[in-house]
Parts: sequence; C-alpha cells; structure tokens
Amino acid sequence: MSAVSDPGNHGRDEGRDALGAVQLPQSLVAAVDAWAQARHIERSEAIRQLVELGLKVAPASTSHHAIKNEAFQIEDEAIGRIRELLDPSLSDEERERRIRRLVEGPPEFSEQRIDLPRHKK
Repeated sequence: MSAVSDPGNHGRDEGRDALGAVQLPQSLVAAVDAWAQARHIERSEAIRQLVELGLKVAPASTSHHAIKNEAFQIEDEAIGRIRELLDPSLSDEERERRIRRLVEGPPEFSEQRIDLPRHKK
C-alpha cells in the first residue's frame, strides 16, 4: 500500500484535510465498496471511517517498554495461578522447578521462543 499527497504543500494546508491516494487490491476495493454501500456513504468516507476504526482497535504507538511490562504482568499472573494449582505437599524446590518448567517451557523448545534472550553457544 502506498500513500501520496500533494507534493506542493506536503499535506499541511491550514483548515483542510490532506488528500491521499492508496493502492488497494481489487478484492479489498470491492469489500470497501460493499461496506460503503451498506452505510450509504462514498468510498472515500468509508476508507476514512475504516482507518479510524482500525486505529482505535490497534493503536500504533505501543512502546517496547509497555510490551515488556505487559509480558511481565502476564507471567506473574500465570505463576500465581500455577502456584494455586500445585500440590501443597511438594517441597519448595520442586514447586519452583515445576513453575519454571511451565512458564519457560521445555528446553527443547527454547530456541523457538522469541520472548527469551538468545544465549551464545
């Protein structure tokens, strides 16, 4: 998909919306046209509304720090739930070993994990 605006003003006219062009596959154009027709609006308005909807659902500015923080929160919640399910008669060492095994996964799959740091061999 490519976007083009008026090269003379670079989309910065005061009080006016930027004009853009996009290259879309015919199947996507047909889907947008059907969506627009169902709502009795023009294609350009349908594209604007669909882009706005998409940006509300998946905002573009998710920082790496926020993603890491969320991953730690999810892992902490998983560890808490695993602790509740483990047999209380197990030794602390065995409980921690089982938690680690469940959270980190079996070692034979560690190379496939994208969330774990890579160890140099």
